[in-house]
Amino acid sequence: MSAKLGIVAGGGEFPGLVIAACRAQVRPFHVLALTGHADPDVIGDAPADWIRLGEAGTGFKLLKAAGVQHVVMIGPVRRPTLRELAPDFRTTKFFAKVGLKALGDDGLLRAVARELEEEGFHLVGIDEVLSDCLAVAGAYGQVTPDDQAQADIQRGHEVAKGIGALDVGQAVVVQQGIVLGVEAIEGTDALIRRCGDLRRDGLGGVLVKVRKPGQDRRLDLPTIGVTTLQEAAKAGLRGIAVESGGALVLGREAVAAEADRLGLFVVGIPC
Repeated sequence: MSAKLGIVAGGGEFPGLVIAACRAQVRPFHVLALTGHADPDVIGDAPADWIRLGEAGTGFKLLKAAGVQHVVMIGPVRRPTLRELAPDFRTTKFFAKVGLKALGDDGLLRAVARELEEEGFHLVGIDEVLSDCLAVAGAYGQVTPDDQAQADIQRGHEVAKGIGALDVGQAVVVQQGIVLGVEAIEGTDALIRRCGDLRRDGLGGVLVKVRKPGQDRRLDLPTIGVTTLQEAAKAGLRGIAVESGGALVLGREAVAAEADRLGLFVVGIPC
């Protein structure tokens, strides 16, 4: 039997997919859901404990009490202030050791991964659990990027890798060679909405999402889904490019169908 999987659940739909995958594989699992981030409807009737983000000590104890050996971290989590965290003693010790203010998102996740491993857990990547969600090369659906869109994708790829190297974000919106916005703490959907107000006349822009250089594949791979497409359409974008083999696409068939319905392209591009 597979090792029991602990699902540290943030927001969005991915925790539900992992739960469904574990059930389909008859793999034992236990959810550690983050209050204020995880969706109770997504967690459903799965075996779960709920903690605040600042209750690391309690979280480790609950995972061990549930017999968890492997852990996957999945779902977006808004980065809180220390006041919002109200950290317990274990979390306070962690922050004192890593220096929270000096870390970007990737640095913080790496530090969390080290803590999990020091506690005796084996951290696995979401692409190991949901391999069918890993982005593939080429177009999803019938729409493909034209020459202008290809040029914008190339420009977006260069800029995204640049901001990723600085541990800032994973996504960029480019229109006709102009960078309309880069992702920071607000997340991809908010970036798209912001860029909708900045769009220029003429051919619409593209969203490019890629993995940060040197990013641990087990942590926070760039992700898109049907909602991302809908936000892109509202903002007047022409399509989305994601890194093949380095990003996650939530529901390939659903994304392809929605892309065709909206007249947008979704394409997997090389690293």
